[in-house]
Amino acid sequence: MTIPHRLRSLLPARFRKDRPIVPVVRLSGAIGAVMPLRSGLAMANVAPMLERAFTTPGAKAVALVINSPGGSAAQSHLIFKRIRSLSEEKGVPVLAFVEDAAASGGYMIACAADEIFADPASIVGSIGVVSSGFGFNKFIERFGIERRVHTAGQSKAMLDPFKPEHPEDVARLKELQRRVHGVFTGVVQSRRGPKLAERDDLFSGAFWVGDEALELGLIDGLGDIRSVLRARFGEKVHMRLIAPARPNILARFLGRRSFGDDTLLDPAELLGAVEERSAWTRLGL
Repeated sequence: MTIPHRLRSLLPARFRKDRPIVPVVRLSGAIGAVMPLRSGLAMANVAPMLERAFTTPGAKAVALVINSPGGSAAQSHLIFKRIRSLSEEKGVPVLAFVEDAAASGGYMIACAADEIFADPASIVGSIGVVSSGFGFNKFIERFGIERRVHTAGQSKAMLDPFKPEHPEDVARLKELQRRVHGVFTGVVQSRRGPKLAERDDLFSGAFWVGDEALELGLIDGLGDIRSVLRARFGEKVHMRLIAPARPNILARFLGRRSFGDDTLLDPAELLGAVEERSAWTRLGL
């Protein structure tokens, strides 16, 4: 049955063949453990959105809107691989759009796209690995506190923040970082290939703004999602936002316990929020 042209405009976009559809997945926040009161990116909460995006009937492409300072290398790589797997399996191209930042693991995820676009003021890059913490051994010594740790395995308490740092532990950590850095640089080189400029500091952990990133071959163009998609697929393109799953009532209850008018927060979540804020601050954001 043919639908009259005058009635076709009244149909939802998913039923109109004259209107290209591009599912949009927003990937915002630090990458790693996601807690009830701390949003972020992890395979567990990103995979369902990606699955829905790539199985959208008639999708011309999938758009990723990325705004992340980075985080867990493993979670970043898992998300990267899932995007590539779905893109190849469904035959749907991927376009990434950087907002404030696609840095470190955020840039690794962006590399899953066939093309990367950014704003001239976006932060892009930070292709490196970092591990940070605090040393409290002098603090507890000052107050007469004795640290007692018993392990089975000599490296089990490696880099204990309450004990002095040992050179062999630092050497082991740097070796682990070197290997993870190799995975990261391998991803960038395999995806960006000959587009990359020959620069000694490209994989040093440095980061750049949008126009510099374009010159270095880290991105493919400058522009926002609306302008690029309209230029690519026409002014009638329908950008369908793939919303994340809403947390269930049990998760909300476990994540927040109220006593009177006060709200008690998990100290681990507070520390996680501080670490995430620190990651953004490192980029000047």
